[in-house]
Amino acid sequence: MRITLLTNRDLASNYALNLLLPKLSADHQLRLFCSDRVGSQPEAPALATLSFYEQTLPMTLLFPLIDAQSKQGELLTFQGLNRYLTAPMGSLNQPNTQQGLDELATTEPDLVISIRYGRILEADALSIPRHGALNLHSGRLPQYRGVMATFRAMLAGDELLGSTLHWIDDATIDTGRIISIQSQQTDPEACYLANTIRLYPAGCAALADVVDMLETGKNVPAQTPKEAGRYYSFPSQSDLEAFAAAGHEWTKPDFVAELLSRYLTPDLSN
Repeated sequence: MRITLLTNRDLASNYALNLLLPKLSADHQLRLFCSDRVGSQPEAPALATLSFYEQTLPMTLLFPLIDAQSKQGELLTFQGLNRYLTAPMGSLNQPNTQQGLDELATTEPDLVISIRYGRILEADALSIPRHGALNLHSGRLPQYRGVMATFRAMLAGDELLGSTLHWIDDATIDTGRIISIQSQQTDPEACYLANTIRLYPAGCAALADVVDMLETGKNVPAQTPKEAGRYYSFPSQSDLEAFAAAGHEWTKPDFVAELLSRYLTPDLSN
């Protein structure tokens, strides 16, 4: 199949692609487009700190230095991931304009996969892929629609976090037919970023399984959510204060250092 992936230009998206692209590239033709951000993020200091670790540190500071070297680490930068694509990665920040629709249509996708993509796909964009569009949402649906679902679950004290694989049926956010929910025990000692990234191994495995089902012509069972759930935008200042008061942290230096070191250290197992 021809698969076009839509994702965001951030650390968690890149990590998810490192898990998914090697599995898909052997049997499918892959294209990749990135958004540069998700919505209009508030400038709260806590969120600015998170943005530094998710985007500025890896994308602006570390990845260009790695890309300038002859060797890549165990995990690949966005540029390094081009080895799995049929054409270099591109940017797509306005998918519903005529130019954006033309760019998407040029890839002739049988399937679109969205992971953390920062834009809403409207009807014309959704009509392009033959099989439709899948979204891997880093939260349990329909309880936690919208952005930063892991934050909402941690703030609520949930024992389980989840990632939801669902169809994008229309331009409403995170309301499509649900294929599966993968659960992960919340680690109360881990930071927000760690708890979020830990969702992707199971989520990407579920995605790969559905791609295999579509490739072989199997039916993909999916159910329309029985409830509308609640849509969450970026946290308010009171939400951020409650998160901090509960003892949660956005990032921990040890976790960030260990994860980023994997982009520097070659994988010696191969």
